[in-house]
Amino acid sequence: MDYTRLSDANIITQKYMDSILIEARYIDSVAADLTTEFLGETFAMPVMTPAFSHLGQYNGREQNGLEEYSLAAKECNILNFCGMMENEQFAKIAATGAKTVRIVKPYADQGKVRDQLQYAEAAGAFAVGMDIDHIFGENGYDVVVGEEMTAQTSDMLRSYVELTKLPFVVKGVLSVSDALKCAEIGAGAIIVSHHHGRLPYAVPPMMVLPEIKKALQGKGIGIIVDCGIASGADVFKAIALGADAAAVGRSMLPALEQDGVTGVQDFLRGVGRELRYIMSSTGFDQVSAIDSSVLHFTLAN
Repeated sequence: MDYTRLSDANIITQKYMDSILIEARYIDSVAADLTTEFLGETFAMPVMTPAFSHLGQYNGREQNGLEEYSLAAKECNILNFCGMMENEQFAKIAATGAKTVRIVKPYADQGKVRDQLQYAEAAGAFAVGMDIDHIFGENGYDVVVGEEMTAQTSDMLRSYVELTKLPFVVKGVLSVSDALKCAEIGAGAIIVSHHHGRLPYAVPPMMVLPEIKKALQGKGIGIIVDCGIASGADVFKAIALGADAAAVGRSMLPALEQDGVTGVQDFLRGVGRELRYIMSSTGFDQVSAIDSSVLHFTLAN
């Protein structure tokens, strides 16, 4: 037998997502409303930006990609995320007026973690959090742009939660075990993610999502999913499987590179239009009403 092993979690994730089919329910359905409640705030739709880092200026434009997609998020009234950066860059993102969650890396320097969390709060961040799936690298702990990362215990994460009055978001949750630990430390939300396939053979976020949703039932924790989200159909499936919202990622980059703020706005609104169409075509008039009863799984689940 000619068999090639396939460890790329991005391909595994895409195949799983595309294997989920949607049934139509037209009779008695109405045009859907995309309005979404998340962490006590109302947003135009359950689509969020990714926590990108280190984006430069595209096509000679004045603002860098981080600032451009933040402006697009503000115009679209969706929740914005940003990743690894120094405080000076976060100040520019905060100045766009977008409701932004700053995701801090698990630096070995805990003083830097605390400084960035406190700076974000002072600068007007909507929420803060940590990217736990960048703790490890092939040679032990990860090194990102020259910065050393380190292990994060439940007690360390709890200390960050207690450091700020803002909701704390843990990014990189891919198990019921970690989800429950996030609940125990007082996190306000989690992002179910394998960070673009950092872990070989990583379980697709949507595959583990229903178990996580069940485990967190009644605990008041928001659930976001990412990895491979590129369309309204992807967002619909994520919500049907237990997420409150989904974050687009690299699918947004071509529009950002080509047309900046307007390109991202058009891309995000296109995702929203498809989501509305699918919701309307499946009998769900509100985001909060979406469930998995219209999904059909063609692969083992």
